[in-house]
Amino acid sequence: MSFDDGRDGRFMQRALALARRGAFRDEVPVGAVWVSDDVGIAAGLNYKEYRPDPTAHAEMEALRRAARKRNSWRLGGTLYVTLEPCPMCVGALVSARIRRLVFGAADPKFGACGSLLDLPGIPRLNHRVTVAGGLMAEASSRLLRDFFKQRRQKGNPERWPSPVEGV
Repeated sequence: MSFDDGRDGRFMQRALALARRGAFRDEVPVGAVWVSDDVGIAAGLNYKEYRPDPTAHAEMEALRRAARKRNSWRLGGTLYVTLEPCPMCVGALVSARIRRLVFGAADPKFGACGSLLDLPGIPRLNHRVTVAGGLMAEASSRLLRDFFKQRRQKGNPERWPSPVEGV
C-alpha cells in the first residue's frame, strides 16, 4: 500500500511528537494517532511505566480515547503508530474495526504486522485492516535507538530491552 504523503506525513509527525513526549516521561517512545474524517482525532502514548499497566500501549490509549469520542467501539478510520504494533494491539485494531494502519519502524522482535507475525493477513479474521509500514521509519527508529542507548548508559539494561533490532 502506498502513502498519501501530505496527510499521512502530517499525522505521523504528530505520532512522533507524542513518542518524544513519552521518552521525556521515561516511557518507551511510541506514539499513536487515530484519525476519522467524521469524528476527528484521538491520540495516545505509552503509559506502561507510569500507571503501571501492561496494556497501556500507545495504540490502546489512542483506541480508548477514540471509542469515547465516537461513543462506540466500532472505530473505523486510520491509526498512525511510530512502531509496528504487537499482537495485543493488532487484536484490538481488528476488534475496533480500524480500516487502515500506518506505522513507522518495523519491530522484528514483537511486530505483528509482518515482521514476526502477520495477524492482519490472517484470512479467517472477521475484519481486515489494511497495513502500510515504513512511513518515517528512520525517524521512529532513531528515537527508539537514542532512548535505549540513554537507558543503557544509565544502567539496568535488562529492564529496557530494545524492540528495534541492532539497537
